[in-house]
Amino acid sequence: MSLMMTAEELDAFISREFPQVVNDFHVEDLREDGIRVRMQIGERHLRPGGTVSGPSMFSLVDVSIYLAVLSRIGPVALAVTTNCSIDFMRKPVAGRDLLCDARLLKLGRQLAVGDALIFSEGATEPVARAGVTYAIPPRR
Repeated sequence: MSLMMTAEELDAFISREFPQVVNDFHVEDLREDGIRVRMQIGERHLRPGGTVSGPSMFSLVDVSIYLAVLSRIGPVALAVTTNCSIDFMRKPVAGRDLLCDARLLKLGRQLAVGDALIFSEGATEPVARAGVTYAIPPRR
């Protein structure tokens, strides 16, 4: 299946539909086989000890898979997460943004399954990996 939305259209969609996180996420790269999303890390994303919190990393994974799905089916705001399993593998590098490389493994009529790797900017080893399933509302 080819792309239905561009990186710019995905960024505009997030800005319009989710203004509460508009400054957190940006599509860095979009390909037919995947997406790379940047999370701009700020003080609100940190936990005690100065590292990025697990809920913040979950948000990055969730948004990345969501945008990967939308890039293939178009702007369907009501696609929702039905399952997520995340493994935190190492501490993110302090003071650096996070990048999520996500890809869809299966895109069906009702479900999409994807996986994601999170990296600290400039690092080669992932800090987390996740598997995510999304429910897709009926399309006309």
